[in-house]
Amino acid sequence: MTRTDPPPGTAPDDVPDDAALALRPDLTDDELNELFDAAWPGHRPTSFEPVLARSLAWVAARRAGRLVGFVNVAGDGGAHAFVLDTTVHPDEQRRGLGVRLVRAAAEAARAAGAVWLHVDFEPHLTSFYARCGFRPTAAGVMPLDGS
Repeated sequence: MTRTDPPPGTAPDDVPDDAALALRPDLTDDELNELFDAAWPGHRPTSFEPVLARSLAWVAARRAGRLVGFVNVAGDGGAHAFVLDTTVHPDEQRRGLGVRLVRAAAEAARAAGAVWLHVDFEPHLTSFYARCGFRPTAAGVMPLDGS
């Protein structure tokens, strides 16, 4: 089965996904950069160690040992947690893996004591995050890099 050929009568996101999820697994910069390079146009190699060192949690998905999904959760040390960098390899998209990752991240945030889980996203991702359990709210963002 491919991501473009779901079983008859199912939506693409209803295709069963058997990728293995892990909470806070060891991840290398090489495998994270490979995933981000495939999924994010314009990604530049970076060191993820400082990011993960400050994270409340992260969830990774592997299929046959290959990193195919990732989501990070940052926290404020109190009631608020934030979903960041939800990433699924393009070959794995539209199978429900992203929803599984975000729901696992939400559970990890809840277990760590967070009461609210926030996420910022572009309009084309509204239905995806609704399937994850988010409801829209007003929010603001300020670019700090001059853009």
